[in-house]
Amino acid sequence: MKNTVSIFIFILFSLIGHSQQSNTIDSTAIYILDQMADNIGDLQSVTFNLSNSVDEFDDQNRIITQFSKSTINLSGPNKLLIRTEGTKGKIGYWYDGTYVTYYSFDENNYVTLEAPETTIEMIDSMHLNYNFQFPAADFFYPSLTDDIIEQFDTISYIGKRIVHGEECYHIIASNEKLSVQMWISNETFLLPKHFIIIYKDKSNVQYESTFSNWYINPIIPESTFSFIAPPSARLISILKK
Repeated sequence: MKNTVSIFIFILFSLIGHSQQSNTIDSTAIYILDQMADNIGDLQSVTFNLSNSVDEFDDQNRIITQFSKSTINLSGPNKLLIRTEGTKGKIGYWYDGTYVTYYSFDENNYVTLEAPETTIEMIDSMHLNYNFQFPAADFFYPSLTDDIIEQFDTISYIGKRIVHGEECYHIIASNEKLSVQMWISNETFLLPKHFIIIYKDKSNVQYESTFSNWYINPIIPESTFSFIAPPSARLISILKK
């Protein structure tokens, strides 16, 4: 996956805008982020679980927290499978290097779209054109460290903390709109363990994720990434944004 891998949602740093203030950059924090990015880039395949909580405003302007759990399988530069189940329902994404399929388990319908040749290009394209959400994708972008340096005024290494039973390096990045906390495990090849995003300009609503059950370089059959429509599933069409 070296320099080609990406996973799942939210293109955080491209939405923030450039900082106009002088940056305070902690070299230890940058070293840890670089090591994490290198380790992720060297992976040939990976599976892991992701638990998310997301604050959203309802139609009465109340903050409602949505929860979900995802199982993610990634292989090479162009194979991805995500299954997500939560308060908004159960969905899946299958990407085989040529097509990406979105399937709603609750509604038993699906759409299959022609996709770019790599996972990272597919995620960017599908998010831009159809608003598909791929959770925690930013951690798998090769440019992660550079993006953080460019977009945040302050990046600090806080020290070691125990998170969900694992010793982690704690890093905080902030600017006038966002505060991001990252806990990177010291027990799983410097892979991400937990992160929280606080939107300062949106009543401090939060996006929070926990990574677990990392399985490094498993053999995943290619058929895993090919969608087979269940009986009576309806093929639907969707329009670009």
